[in-house]
Amino acid sequence: MRNPNCDPLALTTAVNTLAVAIAGRLKDEELDLVAAILVQLGDTLATISAQRGICGG
Repeated sequence: MRNPNCDPLALTTAVNTLAVAIAGRLKDEELDLVAAILVQLGDTLATISAQRGICGG
């Protein structure tokens, strides 16, 4: 996903729009669960990335 022509503001706008769309379709309890799952996903991806950096691949 390396594209020098990417606009970081467009990415944040897209993420925000997606969050609003998801939140609008879920009950509070469901939204809590989805948010927790996405946090765990992000943390796990960060852990994998860090391990790759240390292990060289």
